[in-house]
Amino acid sequence: MRYIILKSRIKSCGDNVKIGTNVQILAWDKLSIGDNVSIHSNCYIDANGTIEIGNNVSIAHNTSILSTNHDWKDTNLPIKYNPIIFGKVVIADDVWIGCGCRILADVCISNRSVVAAGAVVNKNVEKNTIVGGIPAKLIKQI
Repeated sequence: MRYIILKSRIKSCGDNVKIGTNVQILAWDKLSIGDNVSIHSNCYIDANGTIEIGNNVSIAHNTSILSTNHDWKDTNLPIKYNPIIFGKVVIADDVWIGCGCRILADVCISNRSVVAAGAVVNKNVEKNTIVGGIPAKLIKQI
């Protein structure tokens, strides 16, 4: 049932997509998902910028993917009232994102990469790598 709703609401949706329970999606129309993707329970996906998820991607539980950020340039306003900056997140093909990760705006996670559990990704991830930590750094090539 979740797949049917997802397929009818997002920008594009491939085949064999699994959406776990309690997955929250903002801006459905700016989210694209490829084939053979699993998004596990309790994930938060803010696609107000744009989010593109490739094929054969696994996103473990409790992960957040954010395509927006706050500006803080207007010092006369509290940061939370400054404009929102819209970005883009690209998760390429054959990527595994471990549980409890945070993927921030303006990031590309390249093909055949692994993001270790609990990582905060604030810059691009090169292909064929494992990254982890806060902020995420290269652990090794695969």
